[in-house]
Amino acid sequence: MKPLNESMNVRDELLKIPDLRSLLDELEGIWREEQIRRHTFWAEVDENRKAEFILGEIIYHSPIYGRHWMASSNILTRLLPFVKENNLGKVGIEKVMIRLTRNDYEPDICFWLKGQAENFGKTQSAFPPPDFIIEILSESTKDRDYGIKMTDYALHGIKEYWIVDPENLSVEQYLLDQKQFQLAQKLREGILKAEVRKGFKIGVKDIFEE
Repeated sequence: MKPLNESMNVRDELLKIPDLRSLLDELEGIWREEQIRRHTFWAEVDENRKAEFILGEIIYHSPIYGRHWMASSNILTRLLPFVKENNLGKVGIEKVMIRLTRNDYEPDICFWLKGQAENFGKTQSAFPPPDFIIEILSESTKDRDYGIKMTDYALHGIKEYWIVDPENLSVEQYLLDQKQFQLAQKLREGILKAEVRKGFKIGVKDIFEE
C-alpha cells in the first residue's frame, strides 16, 4: 500500500510541472472515458458472474478452488449467526457489490454495522463502504488484495480488513489508522478476535478445516 506521505510527494511533484493545465485536461479526458465504461459496466454486469471494475478495467473472476470456498464457508457459518442473533447489522457475501469513488468491488465477505445497514433497500444493487472486509487470497487476486484494494478500502474508511491465506493457513488482521491499514497481527493458530464487532472470534485452524 502506498503511504500517504508518498502520495503527497507525488502531488507536490505534479505541482511543479509547468504545463500542469495540459496534464489536468488530459487526466480529465481519461476520467470521463473511464466513467463511461464504468456506467456501461453497471448496466451490463451479470449478477450470476463475479466481476469488479478496477482502475478503468472490468475484472472477471474464475471459479474458486475448494480451499477458498471452504475457508469462506467456515467463517460465514460462525459470522452469520453471531450477527443475526445479536441484531448487529448485515453480512455481504461474494456477489454483493460495494461502490467506492473510482472502483467497484465484490469482496469475499463484508459487514455493515446496524446504523448503516438498516437503510439498505430490498432492490438495492450497490452498497457503500462496509465497516469490515475479509478477502480470501488466490494467485489471481493476491496482488489486488494487497495492492489497490488495501489502499482503496483504507481511503474509504473501512475499519478492519482480514486477508485469509488458504495456501499458508494464515490470517492477517489489519486495522485502520488515519486512512492507512496497520498490521495488527498475523496468525497461524490461536483465536482471532474482530475489533469492529466486539465479541466475534474464530479459531484460525477452524477457518481452514475441511
